Amino acid sequence: MTPHQIHLIRSSFEPLKPLAATVAAAFYAQLFARDPALRALFRGGDMHEQGERLMQMLSAAIDLLDRPGALIPVLLRLGQRHVDYGVASEHYDSVGAALLDTLAAGLGDGFTAEVREAWTTMYGFVARKMQEGAVSAVLAA
Repeated sequence: MTPHQIHLIRSSFEPLKPLAATVAAAFYAQLFARDPALRALFRGGDMHEQGERLMQMLSAAIDLLDRPGALIPVLLRLGQRHVDYGVASEHYDSVGAALLDTLAAGLGDGFTAEVREAWTTMYGFVARKMQEGAVSAVLAA
């Protein structure tokens, strides 16, 4: 990711922070509409709490974008943990699409092509690292 892309992600995420609960609810609505089978992965969980964790994880990842040496181990561990939740490789596409749709709705005109590309690049990086973590967990089992 370029420094400019990191700036675009951080500046576009900033206005969403005060709306974290609403953004998280919109994300999960998008995700479950796109792939209803994913709802089963959240068995018995409090979706409000899950939304808080999602927004905290996004915020933490965004804070570390310019420090990949600190971010990558976190993403690898996160991917390892998601294996236990039943997350499969193909789920990452649905999550990425739901994230972009949520950002587009939340940011409106602020979700320019350049901002979309920056978020797409970031999500691709995050998803790849999490999937690498998942593979290592499966191979270690």
